Amino acid sequence: MASKRRKQSRPQWRRVDLHLHTPVSVDYLEPNVSYLDILRQAENRGLDIIAFTDHNTVAGYRAMMAEIEQLKTLEELGRLREEEKRNLQDYRRLREKVLVLPGFEFTATLGFHILGIFSPAVDVRELEFILRQLNIPLDKLDAGSGEVGATSDVLTAYRVIDEAGGIVIAAHANANHGVAMRGLGFGGQTRIAYTQNPHLHVLEVTDLEKRGRRTTARFFDGSRPEYPRPMRCIQGSDAHRLLRDPNDPQHLGVGDRVTEVLLPEVSFEALRDVFLSNDFALTRPYRAAKAPVDYIQAAREEGATIVQDFHAGYTKRGGRFYAILADVCAFANTNGGILYIGISEDPKERPAGVRNPSRLVNMLKEEIERRITPPLDVTVDVQQTQGARVVRLVVPRGDDPPYAIDDSKIYVRSEAETGLAVRDEIVSLAKRVSAGPIVAPRETEEEPTGRIDPPRTGVEIVESKERKGTFYHAMRDLRNGNVVKNVTRKSARRLWHYAITQTEDHPVDVSKVEWRGDIGVWKSREHAGRSRYDLVQRDDGKLRVYYGVTEDGIHGEWGRLVGLEDGE
Repeated sequence: MASKRRKQSRPQWRRVDLHLHTPVSVDYLEPNVSYLDILRQAENRGLDIIAFTDHNTVAGYRAMMAEIEQLKTLEELGRLREEEKRNLQDYRRLREKVLVLPGFEFTATLGFHILGIFSPAVDVRELEFILRQLNIPLDKLDAGSGEVGATSDVLTAYRVIDEAGGIVIAAHANANHGVAMRGLGFGGQTRIAYTQNPHLHVLEVTDLEKRGRRTTARFFDGSRPEYPRPMRCIQGSDAHRLLRDPNDPQHLGVGDRVTEVLLPEVSFEALRDVFLSNDFALTRPYRAAKAPVDYIQAAREEGATIVQDFHAGYTKRGGRFYAILADVCAFANTNGGILYIGISEDPKERPAGVRNPSRLVNMLKEEIERRITPPLDVTVDVQQTQGARVVRLVVPRGDDPPYAIDDSKIYVRSEAETGLAVRDEIVSLAKRVSAGPIVAPRETEEEPTGRIDPPRTGVEIVESKERKGTFYHAMRDLRNGNVVKNVTRKSARRLWHYAITQTEDHPVDVSKVEWRGDIGVWKSREHAGRSRYDLVQRDDGKLRVYYGVTEDGIHGEWGRLVGLEDGE
């Protein structure tokens, strides 16, 4: 009884819950629930795809399939009782309506949980072989326990599941046993590797419906310098019972926390394709009683950042179309990003939209192909927000930088600003090609203690020299540590110009700094709807000044200094 791929004429939003336990898990709260009960509840909640993800085992999925095969055998022998006949009919009907995927919730070294989800075409024995590869003891393969002793590390688990053709999801990443849970006492490089590894496809989070810059999805949108790879965030029920516990709402039931996915067909292959894509508008939290999430309006409320921008105008007259191309080039050279054409950044302004979006899409594709080198695979499509049609460009972080317009004009993104790259930035882009992938850290790696690292956004002037009446400055980009030399007030971009102007005209008065130990706040201001700080640090007898630091760059003691939560 293989599950069929249900083809559609056009993509539709489908509801998925990819984190469901069965009574095989030792911590399941309702041991008398049947597999058929779970499928019936999935139908009741309108789910299109579910996954059985018991702790370190596929015994639940295997038991369901064995039950179905047993009923089919009895049917062939003419020995089905009435109740068994109804059950088999229900199984057939429900498995036509709900795609059930096999999987497991693997407990990696140090207790981190990882979901591995597979096609129903994969034999259960192959999945058990994968668990054995991950060092699940033979006598624990059917136990359904989260306690399985020493197993494989997180990065090995990502790789093994991915190479076996599975979907790799960091389970409840921001909560208990999650790889992105705040306050964990391991090194920053370990956290980066655990959330940026190319074999990891998705982060499952518990705060997807929340808004603001402190949410997990916002943290991993690619705007943070140390987390440049945007990560898709979804939600799942992690149900250990059939229905939500009325006495403890934290214990969710089947379909109580659902993700919608825009799919051309209901199949594992289509689902994996979405999760491996860079188009993050293909998934959204499902809202049963409210209007669907408007990602474009949410983006406007967030405003322009290093990974997104807005263009109300798009005509060639006045340089508006060229400004779009410059942003495409800058995104490719920096962290990638998304452009929305036909709307302004102001979330209170009604979207004007694009009058002839198909024409603009074709023009953008042609101009990007003709004018930007080397070739860049940019997704250009039409989206809707508040009844207006807008054009969206999804720009990847290029793997062959530097990218240029008309072979010579190289742009980069600095916070929410696009500007021409200077010599040292071009050199850094060229070096990026030879940079290796994220490497596996030692599990015991720890952060250095006793020293406060600089913020991770903004700029620092590390050296200034005067030549023939003009000051030349060496600027350090705090996002990546790159130093750009010979910057003058005249040649500087906006943030650099601000830093140089402050240094030359309004130097720091240490007596007016708000100190907290060896770090302090010199100035704070609002710019483009975001808080920016000029911060100072006493370091081995020297005074270091960090200009234009945003919340994305605040960490550790700096967060306590300015009254923010620690970003990690």
